[in-house]
Amino acid sequence: MKRPARDAAETSRSVTRRGLVAGGLMGGTMLVLAGRMRHLQVAEADTFRLLAEENRINIRLIPPVRGLIHDRTGQVIAANEQYYRVDIVREDAGDVEMVLDRLARLIDLPPEMIERALREIRRHRPFVPVTVAERLTWEQIARIASNAPALPGITPEAGLSRFYPLAGDLVHVLGYVGAVSERDLAEQEVPDPVLRLPGFQIGRIGVERHMEGALRGRAGTKRIEVNALGRVMRELDRQEGTAGRNIQLTIDHRLQNYVQARVAGESAAVIVMDLRNGDLLAMASSPTYDPNLFVRGISGPDFRALLDDPYRPLVDKTVQGVYPPGSTYKMVLAHAALEAGLTHPDERVFCPGHMDVSGRRFHCWRRGGHGRLNMVSALSESCDVYFYEMGIRLGIDRVHAMAERLGLGVRHDIPMSSISAGLNPNPQWKRDRRGDAWRVGDTVNASIGQGFVLSSPLQLMVMTARLATGRALVPRLVRSVGGVEEPVPEAPPLGLDARAMAVIRQGMDETVNHRRGTAWNSRVVEAAARMSGKTGTSQVFSITAAERAAGVRRQQDLPWNRRNHALFVGYGPQPAPTIGVTVVIEHGGGGSSAAAPVARDVYLQALHGGFPPLSAYPEPQRNRMETLQRELSERMLPPGGPTRDRA
Repeated sequence: MKRPARDAAETSRSVTRRGLVAGGLMGGTMLVLAGRMRHLQVAEADTFRLLAEENRINIRLIPPVRGLIHDRTGQVIAANEQYYRVDIVREDAGDVEMVLDRLARLIDLPPEMIERALREIRRHRPFVPVTVAERLTWEQIARIASNAPALPGITPEAGLSRFYPLAGDLVHVLGYVGAVSERDLAEQEVPDPVLRLPGFQIGRIGVERHMEGALRGRAGTKRIEVNALGRVMRELDRQEGTAGRNIQLTIDHRLQNYVQARVAGESAAVIVMDLRNGDLLAMASSPTYDPNLFVRGISGPDFRALLDDPYRPLVDKTVQGVYPPGSTYKMVLAHAALEAGLTHPDERVFCPGHMDVSGRRFHCWRRGGHGRLNMVSALSESCDVYFYEMGIRLGIDRVHAMAERLGLGVRHDIPMSSISAGLNPNPQWKRDRRGDAWRVGDTVNASIGQGFVLSSPLQLMVMTARLATGRALVPRLVRSVGGVEEPVPEAPPLGLDARAMAVIRQGMDETVNHRRGTAWNSRVVEAAARMSGKTGTSQVFSITAAERAAGVRRQQDLPWNRRNHALFVGYGPQPAPTIGVTVVIEHGGGGSSAAAPVARDVYLQALHGGFPPLSAYPEPQRNRMETLQRELSERMLPPGGPTRDRA
């Protein structure tokens, strides 16, 4: 049946409207697409061009040059040397094991080294370079470079590594550097990106660690063009980083070298200080070890040998070692007693060789006793009974306070590792740490630097400096950073009684320069170099009553590790001292026989800037000292300074 004309017209109008709507939508879509294409091709052209460039241009960090460390004379004591290494990038290498196998045919690459490299590759992201081998020769690097097309992902690199020209002479001061570990990265909230560079080294101990911020510097960047295989085609540009700042220490490397030679074969610590400003001129801990071994990666057997050595070469005895100060502590008692008005310089105390306190007998080092002594003679002859009496009169609180004023029991702030605060005990300490009350016997022991009292050689050096000058000197190790002089800390007067100071200094002078003094054999006869000091002997193991009755008292009859520590503290020249010295010889026996001769030789070496004239020594000792100087000169640095061969 034929549709009415009106219906046909209506249908035609409906179709036309739908067509117009559809056409409009299609046209709008085309306009949007055209606008988007124009935006991408014109407005965003630079952005997409950069993205395309990043497929062939890499940005890499340039490690900064580590700052050098100099001694006070300008001698470089921590340097940088060039070395060659080879790195691999996993995402560029493809089949890593195949590439390493090819590399092993070109250079000596033991299986354990390959396995270590594979472990490191698995631990890092694919784009992070990993060092496969280092300290390669130029010939090996050239061989790798000529075979580069067959070694995708392999990159020969030149870098800088730390080198210590003085080897072990300054290892305990300088420390050493080592590769960055995961622990190092975890310790930082936002790790410096340069720490992730292959072969990058940071300070591990000593000045290298504590001055890391100044020594490291800031990384630079370079843009390099690589091909599809990841091979570097050319360097497009670079922005150099900022080198680390150079540091100058107060140490004199020539004096340090002499001291290490003088105490070679001993387990010892020696410190020399400039008493005018607190500068540390030498800080020697013996025995030493070569820090270059750690920089290059020390072997297991070498490290175990250092750990097992009974002389503990890895320990810096100057700041980490703590010892009963023995009779070097007696100046603390003398000052405290005079200042408190509990004695006067001329009062005489009788020493029968022992003192009975609370049912216990405390012995003097001289079995038969010293007789009647005043303070000066008690110091010079080091009478124990005299200072037992002073300790009982004072009580431990006064002793504790004076020790603290003189720098004992205080952690002195210099950029070295694990600096000990020692132990300056009092009743509160014993209650807190031992859960027991302080007893009079504890005071008696402390009065001669035994019992709970412990001091480091650095603390004893500070005590000696304050006794010699009357000022609150503190030690200084860093002389300048980046060419800018470090300020010398203020050293105000200690406020000690001048008359008491004069008495103590007279006692220290007679210790060395009076025939009955314990260091008479180590005196200096050169008038312009007169030295004062105090010997000390600290007991390691108590002598039992049976041993004492049997006469087992000679140190040479005991095993080495049961012998007493030998100590000496001194200063000079009189009357205006400029040089202070502290010596501790572990298990050396006696301060007068083992430590005082070393201190006298070191003091004279520092004072004269080299071997002193033989006329400085007592005439009967001159032949022996001439022989010793000749032997030491054969072990010391040549006059021209350190050479590369010492490493």
